[in-house]
Amino acid sequence: MPELPEIYNLADQMNYELAGKTISGVQVVQEKCLNVAACDFAEILVGGRVESATSKGKWVVTRLSRGDQGSWLLFNLGMGGNVVLHEDDEALPEKYQARIDFSDGRVLTISFWWFGYIHAVRDGELVSHKMTADLGLTPLRDPGFTEEHFLGLLEGRRGSVKSFLTDQRNVAGIGNVYIQDMLFRARMHPNRRLQTVTDADKSLLYRSMIETLEESVRLGGLAYENDLHGRAGGFKDFLVGYREGKPCPACGATIQKVKTGSTASYICPNCQRE
Repeated sequence: MPELPEIYNLADQMNYELAGKTISGVQVVQEKCLNVAACDFAEILVGGRVESATSKGKWVVTRLSRGDQGSWLLFNLGMGGNVVLHEDDEALPEKYQARIDFSDGRVLTISFWWFGYIHAVRDGELVSHKMTADLGLTPLRDPGFTEEHFLGLLEGRRGSVKSFLTDQRNVAGIGNVYIQDMLFRARMHPNRRLQTVTDADKSLLYRSMIETLEESVRLGGLAYENDLHGRAGGFKDFLVGYREGKPCPACGATIQKVKTGSTASYICPNCQRE
């Protein structure tokens, strides 16, 4: 499942490749992934010139302009998928949920492994887009996501540290993949109660989160996820994540897989005591 690093890199690649290009046509194969009817989807997007692409949590957000009007193309890959930019002489994949044609002859295909979302939003309506309006700030992307901001978010909160970090309303972009090594670096058990976390613990957690995300962004994201050009990422060496039965890189204890709410977590029972 793509999380912040994969979407961050994908958005930056789209911004580099597509800024200044105009959408000449769209084709929707699976309408249920849209937020509007297919005819409205095309009407909102076709003729739009790409101004910029960025990321918001697990969403790619692309700004379009057409004359004195603007619009937005947003997509979220859900549990996984591919967004690939094809040259004009390149064969397209057999299956995709939508394709977007550009005036320079290139084609963007968007496909999902299970489910996902492709939304078109008119200018002025982005603030009321239900699936992105309530998202928290995005680490690495939003300048306001500072250590001071993070400590303020945690002030007076209850519940477990893992549940807090994976709630997109608090921190946008973190899921069950990268949370494993973030918590290990911070030496925190995923079930640790927020009311027991000291200011020093919070600062360490913030630095652990940023360090984990920056490393994956630098490596191009997860090894089983592809970028805009179909290339796999280089992040594959987790510290404790998905390494059940292997030795902890810090103390040598055996890494365990434990149940945490509705999800599983990988921990070192010695370094991350509950």
